[in-house]
Amino acid sequence: MQQLNELLIFIDNHVGSSQWFVFLLLGTGLFFTIYLRFPQIRYFRHALKIVQGKFDHKEDVGETSHFQALTTALSGTVGTGNIAGVALAIHLGGPASLFWMLMTALLGMTTKFVEVTLSLKYREKAEDGSISGGPMYYMKNKLKLRWVAVIFAIATVISSFGTGSLPQINSIATSIFTIWQ
Repeated sequence: MQQLNELLIFIDNHVGSSQWFVFLLLGTGLFFTIYLRFPQIRYFRHALKIVQGKFDHKEDVGETSHFQALTTALSGTVGTGNIAGVALAIHLGGPASLFWMLMTALLGMTTKFVEVTLSLKYREKAEDGSISGGPMYYMKNKLKLRWVAVIFAIATVISSFGTGSLPQINSIATSIFTIWQ
């Protein structure tokens, strides 16, 4: 277990905790926002119509409606960090942190838009009629990097153990410990 912990710390020190990683994420969002001419603003009204079901048809291929696909995508995106992290950021950074959170959210919307669009475009239909998609499918089908897709899929499964209910349990336990201490 100690070796796994050291490996995760090594990866975090070289990727997640590096300052270049933040600039890479924000730069990617800024690039796509400018390249696609602000889709998070231009398509907002259209997005509301999709969520309301105005484009749903009974003969459409797939197992989920547009609304179900949206809520599924959001459930994988919005988590404890978006709740506890916002409170901590405002506590540490004051009101100005809210401005920067809104700016990064605006750029993050475009990044999510591109990710979901590519996932839908390069999804696959199985023999039983079910449809599978996600980042690993456009890595495999468009970029022709099957090994990267496999690593991504494995990393997603492994990270789901730490990002599932563990942060919520930790937040609850820490709160209870602080209150009863």
